[in-house]
Amino acid sequence: MGNIVQQGSNRVYTRETDAEGHSIIRVVGTNREENRAFIYLARHFEAKGLPVPHVLWVSEDEMSYTQEDLGNTLLFEAIQHGRETGTFLPEEKALLEKTIRALAHIQIKGAENLDWSVCFPVPSMDERAVRWDLNYWKYCFLKGTKIEFSEPKLEDDFDRLTAKILEQPAEAFLYRDMQSRNVMIKNGKPYFIDFQGGRRGPTQYDVASFLWQAKANIPEFLRDELIDAYLNELHQLQPYMAEPEWRAALPHFVLFRTLQVLGAYGYRGYFERKPHFLESIPNAIRNLKELFAKHNELQNEYPYIYAISNDLLLLV
Repeated sequence: MGNIVQQGSNRVYTRETDAEGHSIIRVVGTNREENRAFIYLARHFEAKGLPVPHVLWVSEDEMSYTQEDLGNTLLFEAIQHGRETGTFLPEEKALLEKTIRALAHIQIKGAENLDWSVCFPVPSMDERAVRWDLNYWKYCFLKGTKIEFSEPKLEDDFDRLTAKILEQPAEAFLYRDMQSRNVMIKNGKPYFIDFQGGRRGPTQYDVASFLWQAKANIPEFLRDELIDAYLNELHQLQPYMAEPEWRAALPHFVLFRTLQVLGAYGYRGYFERKPHFLESIPNAIRNLKELFAKHNELQNEYPYIYAISNDLLLLV
């Protein structure tokens, strides 16, 4: 028996042995609605044949439950060589491709007949949810850096970015925190965990989350290959999806997700004093630099966020 370290969660995960000698994971949460969302989504996804842990038991008050033990290997650990060297081995690339192809199924098949009202804390990525994330960056990260900025100019950019995010089709399951620490590898197959914050939303968000994860260190050429693989899978699930429009919107989602992630790093690092998150800040800021350098349209549409990102580079 022993606790499993969770970097960004207040939930407690413990590995135990059941009466038949099988290893299981016990989860104790702090929020009933959050627990209920995970339990419902896990059962819904499993019924769709999607790779998620099997929920074994739920307490009467829904404050704890047990689930299948998927082992100890996170995708984050399975791609260690690539993360640390920038050169991904063939087996690491294969795992990344398997994962991003499976993500398309989670998003599309997972959305079929899903009761969105169970999603926590909101059923969909609406205008209010988008502004929450942008303000998360402003208040939990940007203000912590002590950089002087104009709130009206920043809000003007927020208005434009919010409109861009909300104009995309939003009928898929948005995983919300799709990154390599939330994927387990068992017998060479990816399994998805920690999707309790998912909601209805656009597919680009999860692709941005996964491929631009600050510490994953995925190079641009490999990102492009994985996007192609993802879209190939998505086309099979949604034959009439508009690929040019999807691709054109993706950089805006990368910007949006990077700002949200920096907000999380600021909160977990500056306020909760968790060093893992502080260590990730320089990589996320460099992601911003590369994004703006590659996409001039972002510089033009969000000039004030671009100016602030240049100031942030002085911090790393």
